[in-house]
Amino acid sequence: MQAGIIGLGLIGGSLGLALKETKMFKEIVGLDNNPVHLQQALSLGLVDEGVSLEEIKHCDVIFLATPVEAILHLLPELIGVAPHCTIIDLGSTKHLIATSIPKSIRKNFVCAHPMSGTENFGPKAAFKELLPHHIVVLTDLEKSGELQVEIAKEIFVALKMHIIKMDSKAHDNHAAFISHLPHIISYAIANTVLSQQNPTDILALAGGGFKSMVRIAKSSPRMWSDISKQNREELLRSLDCFEQELAFAKTLIQDKKWEELEEWMAKANSLYEVF
Repeated sequence: MQAGIIGLGLIGGSLGLALKETKMFKEIVGLDNNPVHLQQALSLGLVDEGVSLEEIKHCDVIFLATPVEAILHLLPELIGVAPHCTIIDLGSTKHLIATSIPKSIRKNFVCAHPMSGTENFGPKAAFKELLPHHIVVLTDLEKSGELQVEIAKEIFVALKMHIIKMDSKAHDNHAAFISHLPHIISYAIANTVLSQQNPTDILALAGGGFKSMVRIAKSSPRMWSDISKQNREELLRSLDCFEQELAFAKTLIQDKKWEELEEWMAKANSLYEVF
């Protein structure tokens, strides 16, 4: 089989490296609308060859690893792929993408979200260990073709990923809390410090706790703006929940209710019993 990857940044590039390890494909070709990224991907060996969109449409398996808004623009461009072709989108949001797929190629599609990433982006950030041993969520599989589902599962098993199946709406709800909300909070913390009179002096004191909280604020603004746009309702719902908790903690501190504040913190400690 021949695989094609559209989008050769962190996810797409890491996927290319990991797929090469599986030996499943005779050739892995790629496409990126940034010519610099394409050249970097080729020089780093993330893909074997750079091709056009029309050429990628002839691949047996096509992976969409672009920002989620770009995936929406790509969908109509993929009309006309062969019936046996499997298209796997790797977007961080699922419901809008799933409901935007043209009917004529809906059976070709498997909607997936690999639950892995770093704060870095671009081809130079790619590494082959990014995806293996992480979770990949497959959504709305009942709308995908049987052949396409089997091929997608075979690929993710070969990548040593742990497959979870769920409805796309449920995915977007859950992802808002464990991925999208934390990114917004991280950006907010970073901007809070940057808005102070002497941010450099403040950052001179920064230790592990602060660095852990703002690490993901280094993530691609375009990517996370797109994700926020597509998952707006669920993200706003998670922000409402977070604001309630933050307001509650603020009230406890204002009212000097230190024992209740400690209890509130102890409740948070119990989260780690779930992991």
